[in-house]
Amino acid sequence: MDRLLSLEFSGGMEKILILGGTGKTGRRIVRRLKAAGQPVRTASRTSGDTPFDLDDPTTWARAIDGVAAVYVVEPNLRAGVDRQARMPRFMAEAVAAGVRRLVLLSAHGVGHADDSHPLKAAEQAVRGCGIDWTILRPDWFSQNFSESSWLPGILEGTLSLPTGDGRTPFVDAEDIAEVATASLTEDRHSGQIYQLTGPRAISFGEAADLISKATGRTIRHLDVAPEDFVERWVADGVPADVARLLTNLLVAVRDGRGSAVSDGVERALGRPARRFEDYVAETAAAGHWN
Repeated sequence: MDRLLSLEFSGGMEKILILGGTGKTGRRIVRRLKAAGQPVRTASRTSGDTPFDLDDPTTWARAIDGVAAVYVVEPNLRAGVDRQARMPRFMAEAVAAGVRRLVLLSAHGVGHADDSHPLKAAEQAVRGCGIDWTILRPDWFSQNFSESSWLPGILEGTLSLPTGDGRTPFVDAEDIAEVATASLTEDRHSGQIYQLTGPRAISFGEAADLISKATGRTIRHLDVAPEDFVERWVADGVPADVARLLTNLLVAVRDGRGSAVSDGVERALGRPARRFEDYVAETAAAGHWN
């Protein structure tokens, strides 16, 4: 049986730090850790137990004091950030403070991306940190349809995205959180890179149809030109470089470069990944699309 982290370090007094602890994956990890009786600390710029900003090293020491493991999230995808210095410096300071395990939320495709990808430096820093580490590379979150930028389109009845008929294996954020929780608390995940997807790839049109059936409302997917999509996001206040990055990721789905199904959830948890249909049924029943 895997030893729990709380049993490995000084009688279980050290905390597990969750960066972005109120975010889509972070709050789900916190819920699981607290249910298991693990001491947890959340940190972010605007909420959580401790103020924390990766752009402000003066906030780091307090956040990592007495911490044995950290769930790491890179919140800033904008160009111009010194990624070769910021994340490696944070990792080094965490290790010096006594952290013994890092779990990084990365993204699908980072392993094949060039060094310009905003998460590549974070992965390199984690792998070179000298302590236990795990990297999570999830595909598009199912919860983007109910908790993120795609929700307004679902509520309005038209989801406009530059994805065409491309298919992708949406992964449930609950699965990501469960894998992260296991990686933070169990030895056997050390040195693992988990590609996290759902059990099958579907198109955005299929996703809209499934949500339509579950809600009794008409919801359709409308394919849009990538350049129009970028312009719309920029007009809504999204930085141009971020808008282009996210648009390119969606265009990759359109081009058939995001349809591969991985077994990361099953390798980590010993069970199949959750189906998109199950996510839809549960979310509709909870009234999130009313």
